[in-house]
Amino acid sequence: MSRAGGGPKTRVKTAKGRKVSSTRWLERQLNDPYVKRAKAEGYRSRAAYKLLELDERFNLLKGVRAVVDLGIAPGGWSQVVRRKSPKAAVAGIDLLPTDPIDGVAILQMDFMDEDAPARLQEALGKPKADLVMSDMAANTVGHPQTDHLRTMALVEAGLEFAKEILEPGGAYVAKVLAGGADNALVAQLKRHFTTVKHAKPPASRKDSSEWYVIAQGFKGE
Repeated sequence: MSRAGGGPKTRVKTAKGRKVSSTRWLERQLNDPYVKRAKAEGYRSRAAYKLLELDERFNLLKGVRAVVDLGIAPGGWSQVVRRKSPKAAVAGIDLLPTDPIDGVAILQMDFMDEDAPARLQEALGKPKADLVMSDMAANTVGHPQTDHLRTMALVEAGLEFAKEILEPGGAYVAKVLAGGADNALVAQLKRHFTTVKHAKPPASRKDSSEWYVIAQGFKGE
C-alpha cells in the first residue's frame, strides 16, 4: 500500500498557554499523510491503515465471518473489517466511548473485567471467531520496562481469550512494544498457532515503539 502524497508542510504557531510538545503534536498531525488520507476516506483514525497494511501482507480478513476487536476506540479497525468483509459479525470492546458503527456490537467496559469474555461472545452472536485483533496498549508511565510488562499483560489476556473463541485456522493479531513479544509469549503463541511473526506496518510512525505480533493458523485446543 503506497503512502499518501506530500505537499507543503503546515506550520503551527505556538499559542499562548500551549506547550511546545502540544504544538509539535498538532503540527505532526496536520502534516501526517495518513491523517489526511483517513479524513478523505472516512476512517476515524490513521490506525485503520495499520490494519489495511497488515491485511495486505498477511491476508487477515480473507473469508472472515466473525471478528473481535479488542481496544476498538475510536473504531478505525472495525471500519476496515466492515468495508473489507461486510457480511462478517464484529464485536468490539474498549474502556473509552466509541461512536456507533453500523454492523458492529460495541461494549464500553474493561477487557480485563472477568465478565468481558462472555459479554463479548454474546455480543458477537456467534460461538466462534476467525480473527481476534487487539490494538490495546496500557497507559504508558514513561518507564520502558514497566510499560512493556503492562502491555504484555494485555497481549497475554487477549491470547487467553483468543484460545477460547477462535476457530481452528483462526488468527490473533496484537500490538506489542519495541522488541516484540517476549520469548515466553512467543513460545506460547507457537504452541497454539502454526506461524508467528512480527511486523511494523508503514503506517506505524517511525519514532513509535509499536510493533504487531501476527499469529495465524490456530491449532485448536
